[in-house]
Amino acid sequence: MYTVVRTSRLYQQIVEQIEQSIRSGSLKPGDQLPAERDLAQQFGVSRTAVREAVKALCEKGLVEAAPGRGTFVIDGTPQAMKQSLDSMLSFGREHGFAYLEDVREILEPEIAARAALRANERQLVAMREAIDGMDGAGQDAGAFVESDLDFHLALAEGAQNPLLLPLIDSIVGLLREQRIRTSASPGGHAHGQYHHRQILAAVERHDAAAAREAMLAHLAQVRGDIEAT
Repeated sequence: MYTVVRTSRLYQQIVEQIEQSIRSGSLKPGDQLPAERDLAQQFGVSRTAVREAVKALCEKGLVEAAPGRGTFVIDGTPQAMKQSLDSMLSFGREHGFAYLEDVREILEPEIAARAALRANERQLVAMREAIDGMDGAGQDAGAFVESDLDFHLALAEGAQNPLLLPLIDSIVGLLREQRIRTSASPGGHAHGQYHHRQILAAVERHDAAAAREAMLAHLAQVRGDIEAT
């Protein structure tokens, strides 16, 4: 299955080969990697090199080591995307948030429109509960932000596209940081709730155009809150 590696950076080549197997579909989420001893024999390396490779794969979010059970492939797409976004932000927070706003304006209006056409009752209930959670948060900015994120994730689920939720899930950490920052804006919570209700109302009446416009208005409000902080 694998080829013998012969350079000084052994573990990196092991990582590359296993990562390629995951990308090609030869290894799928839930599959168990061979035992450490077996991998060492297949690659022609020491068990130490295999251990280093497995550690690197865990850090990349591609596999998960379960003590006493073995190492399993996991769906690392959201984690890999999150790592890339975190790396991007490390070069400059302000630029990173500008990129985030741009991505949201590309994705979220269409997510809202599709949710208006496709969301089921369970997903509508989740949106309503998220809005109730924001109403009940009071002065607890952390609780408000978590319910805010729940609302946007419920919208993504309502779009009924399995590729969309991982995309939104991958930027949740950045969204959380952005929303905590904008929570200091005067009236920010009230402004956000007004737009959330407008979005929900459009989704409930299955009006895709109104849902799109309501989300665009909400994102414009977020930009204004950011500029005010």
